[in-house]
Amino acid sequence: MEENYIGKGLKRLDAEEKVTGKTLYMTDLKFPDMLWGTVLRAKYPHAIIKSIDTSGAEALPGVEAVITWRDVPGFNGFGIVVPDQPVLCREKVRYRGDAVAAVAATSKELAKRALELIEVQYEELPVVESPLEGAKSEAPKVHEKGNIHLHTHVKRGNVRRGFEEADIVIENTYYTGRQEHAFLETEGGVAVPEADGSISIYAGSQYPYRDRMQLARCLAMPEEKIRIISSPVGGAFGGKDELTIQPILAILALKSRKPVKMVMGREESMISYWKRHPMILEYRTGAKKDGTLVANEIKIYSDTGAYASLGGPVLNLAIESSCGPYRIPNVDIDGYCVYTNNCVAGAMRGFGVPQVTFAMETQIDVLAEKLGMDPIEIRRKNALEDGDVAPIGHHLVTSVGIGKVLEKIENSRLWKERRKMTKADEEKPWIKRGVGMAITWQGIGLGVGLPDNSNAIIQMKRDGGFTVRVGCVEMGQGALTVFAQIAAEALYCPVENIEVIVGDTGATVDSGTTTASRSTYAAGNSIILASNKILDIMKEKAASMLGAKPEELDVKDGLIFHRQNLIPGLSYGQIAGAFQQGSGLPRTEGLFKFPVADKSIEGAFGLPHHIYGFCGQVALVEVDTLTGKVKVLEGLTVIDAGTVINRKGLEGQAEGGFVMGMGYALTEDVLTKRGNVMTPNFSTYIIPTSKDAPEIIETITVDSREETGPYGAKGIGEIVMVPTAPAITCAIHHATGKRVLKIPATAEYIYSLLTGGSQSEDID
Repeated sequence: MEENYIGKGLKRLDAEEKVTGKTLYMTDLKFPDMLWGTVLRAKYPHAIIKSIDTSGAEALPGVEAVITWRDVPGFNGFGIVVPDQPVLCREKVRYRGDAVAAVAATSKELAKRALELIEVQYEELPVVESPLEGAKSEAPKVHEKGNIHLHTHVKRGNVRRGFEEADIVIENTYYTGRQEHAFLETEGGVAVPEADGSISIYAGSQYPYRDRMQLARCLAMPEEKIRIISSPVGGAFGGKDELTIQPILAILALKSRKPVKMVMGREESMISYWKRHPMILEYRTGAKKDGTLVANEIKIYSDTGAYASLGGPVLNLAIESSCGPYRIPNVDIDGYCVYTNNCVAGAMRGFGVPQVTFAMETQIDVLAEKLGMDPIEIRRKNALEDGDVAPIGHHLVTSVGIGKVLEKIENSRLWKERRKMTKADEEKPWIKRGVGMAITWQGIGLGVGLPDNSNAIIQMKRDGGFTVRVGCVEMGQGALTVFAQIAAEALYCPVENIEVIVGDTGATVDSGTTTASRSTYAAGNSIILASNKILDIMKEKAASMLGAKPEELDVKDGLIFHRQNLIPGLSYGQIAGAFQQGSGLPRTEGLFKFPVADKSIEGAFGLPHHIYGFCGQVALVEVDTLTGKVKVLEGLTVIDAGTVINRKGLEGQAEGGFVMGMGYALTEDVLTKRGNVMTPNFSTYIIPTSKDAPEIIETITVDSREETGPYGAKGIGEIVMVPTAPAITCAIHHATGKRVLKIPATAEYIYSLLTGGSQSEDID
């Protein structure tokens, strides 16, 4: 049956208010008698706190609250998996972003002045700068239990025998950078103490219900007395999946008994909050002469910074994806997540998969070159298919579209015409052009052993429309529109009659985290379940009004009617009126439990996943050999997204993801030296702008359907930036003959390669 709203490119519900500036984000809000908060960060990346004296700040007129660790009412720690990060440090600081004290005052200027009056005495400690250093037994301890946060080792088959069978073995070490989320709205918000002793916190977040749970521990307060309002969010990409300033905001507000607002400056945000995990990846890959992959031996060192955050799950997802979407019978993957005194690394779009995809796709490209094979042919020969056994040992029982992705790439204009596009320009012989491609896969949802449920509420309105209440947040990805489309389709009514409320613990139900590319899939399914329930209730009411049986009725276009048209139908408005005269308007809830694989991978929590997204990208680049500068001229993204819910939204995600991947590939890296951030703002940390984006970024979807998804859909929010970096770096190799083993591949790095510099020299 043809759908009315699924697959259509509807305008975003929030588009007009956002482009006209009417949308109020959490950092735009103001309240009467509001104070301004600010945080004193650590002076050193690693030091013992000898004493904290706040008397000077407390004596300053206009300062209404000064807090240290002594003012934390409950548990002084937070963290999604391991709550090892202090709200306010007591005995030790472990990175420059650590919070030591905080102030609330009548103005921002006064609050900053008060910080200068707080005296902290430190005893400096040796700094751990890299995961390789931190993993050594003799390294200074960032945490008392040692620097190895997580060690995961997954083996399958016999790697030694696999390499004996191989005709070619290649070994390389890869290095990836520390990428910043670079969202427009920095961490911030307002905490408002209520008259009844409760507290409301308006702050950007990707999971308000989990924030509430963690805050209840910190504040020693029942969850029902804490309300989190977190939507709309001015960008996140994973960077607001963890608590940021909410605990400090709340404590300042409770102590002062006034609303307190805080908005991080860009430099403080860059120093203090989460980054993509830099990784060192050692790969040894074996293949036969015909390109068949037979063995892969991998070692991963991931720098999680000073605290755990989501470093463990990131490492494990990297391990799951580290062999790419390929059949490889013999694997040995050894991963270490290591504490250092660098910025804390946490969730970021792709969640560990961009790092390993860069490494694995480069390995495949090297094999293709050495074996004289076409880059697509070697991938097609080894690509996973429905029912295959994945590299870490589980059967794939949901849709696998990577073969179709490769077919679309092979038949694309950009790939078919690559030789013509890269023909040398006789007038500019120093300009070289190349085309590269890469593919990837990524698990959707949280994986085995982790609670992953979604709830949605459907409530009928007085006029016959519906309110959809979902705990997931709108952070720019278009969730509001997708949820409205799914609800309109499920409820057989115009999309204009759907109101969507998201991201508010006081007005929605827990729908899980807005991460792991799960929102469309999980919340969409829960919306359908709730819609089916309310339709049944409406049919019962209509049947009683029409003198018919519910099973004799059909629904279409906001009308419930007799299947044989024996009697006139009823509009939703008429049915709503009947409900109001009786028991009241109906309200239903749909609970969806995310399906998981039938077995777990021993020693690797969260693995494997049950549902996967697949994607491939092609990049046309231009390399100026006189300067090393790389320009991306054109891009292509091919996605197995299952059924597309909103075509415009998908294209927007794909284009934005490609440009974010460009930054990861070429320019973005939070550089640190002895724990100090050397690139703390956008004058030194370089993100691509609209002028850097290619004029053409084509997006193609494959004919695919995930039977367990809402109308056949699955998530694509992350995967559209995952293969971008290797597509670009393989294109650089095609243009110059130089193999890129480190990202970002800055102009300086490429120039060094072109002029004979070694990989290790560039990394140092």
